[in-house]
Amino acid sequence: MIKKIIAFALIIFGANHLVYAQELYVFTEPASNMPSKSIGMRLTNEGFFSPDFRSRSVGEVMVGFNKNLMFHVQGFLSDMDGKYRLEGGSLYAKYRFLSLDEAQSHFRGAAYGRISTSKRPAYTEDINLEGDNSGWQGGLIFTQLIHKLALSATLGYSQTFEDKSKQLIGMPTPDKMLNYSLSSGYLVLPFVYKNYNQPNFNLYLEVLGKTNPTNGNSYLDLAPAVQVILNSRTRIDLGYRFQATGNVQNRYLKNMYLARVEFNFFNVLK
Repeated sequence: MIKKIIAFALIIFGANHLVYAQELYVFTEPASNMPSKSIGMRLTNEGFFSPDFRSRSVGEVMVGFNKNLMFHVQGFLSDMDGKYRLEGGSLYAKYRFLSLDEAQSHFRGAAYGRISTSKRPAYTEDINLEGDNSGWQGGLIFTQLIHKLALSATLGYSQTFEDKSKQLIGMPTPDKMLNYSLSSGYLVLPFVYKNYNQPNFNLYLEVLGKTNPTNGNSYLDLAPAVQVILNSRTRIDLGYRFQATGNVQNRYLKNMYLARVEFNFFNVLK
């Protein structure tokens, strides 16, 4: 009897952390938060191969204060300008204000904000607050989970703090951008959940877009990705984004791979 109780407890523990695995999008954040009183650590490497190979490494610490509020702290290092160096950092916060839960589905709404700093000159018409630009960002996220399928939509606004002296003469360098995305995630494995040691395998397809409200220039990227979650605590992401359409000039995030590993520690905060 005791063994059955322990086994049941382990299944519930694992289910609490894995039932929303298909919401752990690779290129965007869902409206759901990480578990309360938990800490996560990420290491992300992203880059492109043409015209020359360049990459960026992102170290990240995530803290779930409670079921509604979480924070991310990021540091950026890259060789985008030729020499590998520390570029800057970012602070991200997300507050979940809506939660409509049912047995195998839920609908969540959240507001997010980010403030970033970067040493990089403004070379591009795009605005990227995860390494390329200094500025702030805010927006809304809505996520719907239906059994093994999760859908999420994001709408946001970004504005830079760029010093005009950092901009290259003749280059279009706007100070604001509208951001939007539509993400889908599907839990492929396990077919039937039995215990928290079972690996999870998820497939993702995300549509990522931005529009410059000043001149109307915009782009849309497609971003397929795969994800493995081990023992409810270790997450591995592999993804690639490529431009489907658009006329924004000199983008750094165009045709970019992403590789990430994440470790989570639950119930560590008091």
